[in-house]
Amino acid sequence: MEDTISGELTRHQISRTEEILLACSYCGKAFSTSKTLKIHLKSHTGDKPFSCSQCNKAFSRSHELKTHDMSHTGEKPFGCTQCGKAFSTSGHLRTHKKLHTGAKPFGCMQCNKAFSIPGDLKKHQMTHTGEKPFGCTQCNKAFSQSGNLKKHKLSHTGEKPFSCSQCGKAFYETGSLKRHKKLHTGDKPFCCIQCNKTFSTSRYLKTHIMSHRREAFWLHPV
Repeated sequence: MEDTISGELTRHQISRTEEILLACSYCGKAFSTSKTLKIHLKSHTGDKPFSCSQCNKAFSRSHELKTHDMSHTGEKPFGCTQCGKAFSTSGHLRTHKKLHTGAKPFGCMQCNKAFSIPGDLKKHQMTHTGEKPFGCTQCNKAFSQSGNLKKHKLSHTGEKPFSCSQCGKAFYETGSLKRHKKLHTGDKPFCCIQCNKTFSTSRYLKTHIMSHRREAFWLHPV
């Protein structure tokens, strides 16, 4: 019995020693196999051996390349059973499902606002810190999100990738195109609660509401 216990203890000590031997030389993080350690080391060395044949973007792991390839093919194999919306990765689907459950486990410690994914919390925290890590190399203007920088760069290139299928007018971003399309459809979802007049955009409604305020000021000056 004692020999059995002693043998198990020895094997346990060996396994613990192997874990120590498989520690990352850069940050000290430990791994149970040499394969996982090798993958982790690429995060320090910047080694990206897996390249996309269509756009030459490179990745450190093969599965990351496989996921990226779907951005070219448009493949979205992971579908939501509640609304039918599809995604290219299971992770994106899991994030989406939180919109249906209402789960927001990531809370801001400064204002208690909560978010469904850690990425949204990180973006929100920049509103408190004022951090803007994404800078434009042409005019030095900085942004808190990479997506906003990408849209800003179009103002330098003049590129307008989003065009209206009905009249051909082009725009820098999808939001502007969506607002423009309402001119063709006649859709006016924004209604004034004072006079019931409707508008195609919230901006037009806000401008209209100011006219009521100016009118009230002249009728009843302070």
